[in-house]
Formats: sequence, structure tokens, C-alpha cells
Amino acid sequence: MKRTLVTAFISIAGANVAATFLGAVMTPILVRILGPSQYGTYATVMSVFALLMIAVSSGVDSGTRKYLAEDRDDPDWHDNVFGYYFRIATVLALVASALLIAATQIGVVDATLGEEYAFFFFLLAIITIMAQFREYVRRSLLGLKLEYLSEPLYVAQKVFFFLFAIPLAYLGYGVTGVLIGHILADGLVTAIGLVGLASHVSLSSVFERTPESFPRRELLSFNNLSIVYIFLLTSLYHVDVLMLQAYTTEAQVGYYKAALVLAEFLWLAPKAVQSVMIQSASELWHRDRIEKITALASKATRYTLLLTALMAIGIAVLAAQFVPRYYGAEFTPTITPLLLLLPGTVGFAVARPILSVSHARGDMRVMILATGAAAAMNIVLNVTLIPRFGIEGAAVATSLGYLSLPMFHLFGARAIGYNPLGDIRPIPVSITVAVTGGVLVALALGIDALIGSPLATVGVPLTGASLPIDAALLAFVIIPPAGLLVYGVLTLLTRAIDPSEIAQILQGMPGPLSRYASTIQRLFGDRDEIRS
Repeated sequence: MKRTLVTAFISIAGANVAATFLGAVMTPILVRILGPSQYGTYATVMSVFALLMIAVSSGVDSGTRKYLAEDRDDPDWHDNVFGYYFRIATVLALVASALLIAATQIGVVDATLGEEYAFFFFLLAIITIMAQFREYVRRSLLGLKLEYLSEPLYVAQKVFFFLFAIPLAYLGYGVTGVLIGHILADGLVTAIGLVGLASHVSLSSVFERTPESFPRRELLSFNNLSIVYIFLLTSLYHVDVLMLQAYTTEAQVGYYKAALVLAEFLWLAPKAVQSVMIQSASELWHRDRIEKITALASKATRYTLLLTALMAIGIAVLAAQFVPRYYGAEFTPTITPLLLLLPGTVGFAVARPILSVSHARGDMRVMILATGAAAAMNIVLNVTLIPRFGIEGAAVATSLGYLSLPMFHLFGARAIGYNPLGDIRPIPVSITVAVTGGVLVALALGIDALIGSPLATVGVPLTGASLPIDAALLAFVIIPPAGLLVYGVLTLLTRAIDPSEIAQILQGMPGPLSRYASTIQRLFGDRDEIRS
């Protein structure tokens, strides 16, 4: 099957859906086994790990995807890029691992987080090495535009992790067992990925010296500046967790982390868009096709906004019913921070296509300035609000920080030379979102009213007895499909999405789905319009 933007998106989005579904099923099991306190401890450890991996892998990952996606005159270009970045990745992982072990030995971990964290950080040193190689192999496949190989590895890592982590936690190993699950899963995925990668690049290039003509300085500069950029970006969704650990209890951190997990479901499709676009945009920037870049970024931003807003409405309407049944009644305090996080999470989602296109340009100074402004705003707000308002303050601060990201990067994009909001269609999108939200809120209120009425019973065959209708179950059955139907119709009626755009998407899809494009063409426009 020929690779297109649509097929690449399908590969990545499909893997994200599978991994998210797996996480949605397995995470509550893990949370219930660990409980709020241990889950809060695990969240703290993984937040430290995420911040550490910015320095260890972010530049390598970005550089690998950008430069492997480019076709330069050098016939050994891909092999040289792979070998060069592999050596950098190895050195960075070993240095970071050594620093973690040193921090446990000299008492830094004990003094800052507590004695119980020391052994966790020893395991973290091992995870750092394993995760580095796992991600490097997968990002290399992405850079080579082999999404059909890279994305199954993403799902496999989730499967292996839960297969190891849940039994170990259940057997009483707690956070230690979960961290060991990460180590085992990453090792297996790395081994499988290297087998798939071997037929596309020379693995022996990791031992070979790169030629003098290879632009080491260009790749190293991009790597180093990407680390700064990713550090600022990632701080937006880890500073709050670390500050809460200092100001509140482990249980409160657990409630807040649970809210973050649900809110980040909104990033399912935007992450797929971001992953696809950095490879495609790198090639377009290399060819200096600015008009194509503007059209691509603008359309991706609008699609992302529409899809993420729909998901946010659904989560907001169902949150009170869903959270206690998903995590357990003891996680009811999660509901309020979840609702406060949703607007900002939509803003962050909208920023993702802009981030990937600008990042692919390689002008990291603009990226750093825009992201740094949002990160600074986020830190100031968290420092101000968390001591006074706890997890609700963290949610408000983080949401506002997220919302500032697309605004700052809009200025950055225009400075680089393209306009990601050229075709955003604010009025049609606003009407679509507002009307759908009103319909779903009315539906939810109607269901609540029905449950409180004498009609809220169902007969049981044979016995003639009556049972009460479960309000949550009724809401879960009615609201999602109703929202999807209303939203889908409104997007076409308001022209938030043109029918011709749907036809274009269908044309890029594999198999029988592409045949429906001709039907759209006959109903809504001529062939030339749809292909333009």
C-alpha cells in the first residue's frame, strides 16, 4: 500500500486508539491495586523520569525523525544519520543512568523525596537505558516513514507493560513491580524493533565513523536546541505534579494524576497528527514549499480543534457519572480538576500541528521563545495557585498554561513564514461546538429528570418485578452517539468541514473506503474541486 498522509495518520491513529483502549481497560485495574497513595508515588517517579528523558531522548528523537525523513544526495545518508544519532543516544542514556545512581548513593533522593524513593530511582536508572533504545528504534522507523512498522511497536510496549506490571503489583510488589514491568516491556520491544529496522538501514553503521562531509554540527545543534524546546514544552504537564507532591498528600497527587490521564485522552488524534506532520513537513521545508505548508498546517489545526472539542464536550457531560465508575468511588475528588483541565487540554491539542510544522523547519530559536513564554506563565500560575487551592489550583494553572501555548506559537509560526490559522473558520466551528454542547447538556439533564420520575424502572421478564434504571448506563448509551450524530451534521451544515474535504480524505484511504469518494463527488461537487 502506497504511503500517503492519510494512510500514515491511520497507522498512527489506529495504534493510538488501540493503546488508549488498552490503557483505558488496564489503568483502572492498576490504580485499584496500587490505591491512591501508591499511585501518587508512581506518578511522582514517572514525572521525574519524563523530565529526565527530555535531556536524554528528546533531541535525538526529533533529529532522527527530521533528518531520516529527508532525501539528500548522499547515498549513505540514512545509514549515517542512524549511526550518528545512535551513538549520541547511547552516551546520553548512560550518563543519565549514572547520575540517577549517584543521586541515590549520596542521599539527594532521600533528602528531596523521601527514603522510600531511593530504590525506585535505582530502577529508574535501568528504565532510562531501556526506554532510550526502545524509543530510538521506533522513532527511526517513523523517520523512514515506516509507520506501519513503528506503530505496532507502540501498542506492543503497552501490552507487554501491563502483562508484567499488573501481576507484579497484584503479588504485592507495588510500585517496584510496575517499574520492573517497564524494564521488561522496553527490552522486548527494542529487540523486535531492531529486527524490523535491519532491512531498511545498516545496523553496523552504529560502529562506523561518519564521513567528514557529514553535517555533524547541523545535527548536533538541532539536537541540543530541541532538548531545550522539549524541556520547556514537557514542563507544562509535569511541573504541576511535582509541585503537588511538595504541597499536598500522595493521595491528592493520585487524584490529580487520574484527572490528567482522562484529560489527555483528548490528545489521541492530535498526537497522531503531530507524529505524521513532522516527517512530511520536513520534506516540504527542504523543498521550500511554503504555500503547501500553510495549507497543510491550517487544515490540520482546524480538524484537530473540531475533533478535540467534541471529545471534551463528551468528557465534561459524562464526568460526574464516569469517574467514580472508572476509577472507583474514592476517586470522586478527581472530577473537579478534570473539568478545569479540559479547556486547556483542547488548547494544547490545537497547538500540536503548529508545533510539529514549526519544529520541522529547524528554526529552534523561535520555538524556544514561544514555548518558554508559555512555560514561564505555567510555572508562575502553579506557584501562585497550588499552595492556596491544591489540586484545583493546579488544574486552573495548567489549563491556562496550555491555552497560552497556541497563542504564543501562532506568533512564532508567522515569524517563520506560514499562517496555521488561515483556514480555521472560527464562526462555523464555534456554532458547531456551542450547539452540540447545549444539546448534550440538555440530554444529560433530561436523563437525570427521567431517573427521578416514576417511569425510571424496567420490567423483568417472567417475574414481573421492576428494577431502577441506572442513570450512568443510560447516559453512556445515549449521549456519545447522539453527540457524534449532532456534531457530524452540524460540521457539514455550518461548513466547518466541506464535503469536498471529506472526499479528499476518503481518496487517501485504503480499500473500499476510497470508493465512497466518488459518491461525495457526485453529491457535493465536481472532481476538479475535490482534488484541488
